[in-house]
Amino acid sequence: MSLYVSDLDGTLLGRQASLSDITRAGLTRLLDEGLCFTVASARHVTSISRILAGLKLRLPVISSNGAYISEMVSGQHELVHAMDPAMGQAIFALMRGQGFMPFFSTHGRLGDQLFYQAVENEGQQRFVDERLRNADPRLRHTRRLQDELADPVVTFVVVEREAPLQALQAEIEALCGDAVETHLADDLYMPGWPWLTVHDRRATKDQAIQTLAERYGLSAREVVVFGDHVNDVKMLRAAHRGIAVENAIAAVKQEAHQVIGPHHEDSVMRFIDADWRR
Repeated sequence: MSLYVSDLDGTLLGRQASLSDITRAGLTRLLDEGLCFTVASARHVTSISRILAGLKLRLPVISSNGAYISEMVSGQHELVHAMDPAMGQAIFALMRGQGFMPFFSTHGRLGDQLFYQAVENEGQQRFVDERLRNADPRLRHTRRLQDELADPVVTFVVVEREAPLQALQAEIEALCGDAVETHLADDLYMPGWPWLTVHDRRATKDQAIQTLAERYGLSAREVVVFGDHVNDVKMLRAAHRGIAVENAIAAVKQEAHQVIGPHHEDSVMRFIDADWRR
């Protein structure tokens, strides 16, 4: 018996960031048969639950790149990895000092919140528009971001052109060392406006999968994972079998035990179906 864990965007989902009818029907059937399956995504659990609505996952989902382990339907968190408050303050000061306008999510007495102050480019506008369109309950507009740092920060997101983000990433890593995890990746749905995300060092997909397996008595099972982008590299490296989709970046394919078809051809579901029956 295996534990299957899939990334969403660029891996399990199609080009329109949704489950195809084939993948939805296949996973529904396999879950009814007892498939041990969940997802590990950069998305927040509110977004995951909207996309996967109707799937009867027995396991919690891993969201925000491993910052949360959450029950999908209720959105209740079993585990939260937020940053040390002083570290969050220092990173925010560095970003604003360099002229960047970040988004950041927090977790505290009022639950999960996602703050922004201003929109300064097309990529940031798409970020806000998508969350407004999907009625993300976390989204908050504020006049002064610095006033919203009372609760611990879970994730910083900066949307800009690649060159300035590379410089910012280097400065954050110089400031924080291995206390944080950073990812710089292009927006799959709006190329040319990459995102730099910053999390606590404990917020990685591989660590979250290990924690989930331990909590649910699955440590003895083979772990099979599927991914396509930079935030999936550690997950593939740690798995018994790491599977890359054809559209994955080179770094993911280098870590993979096998490369399958592209995400828009239901390749993950077809692989799981065949592997499950074998």
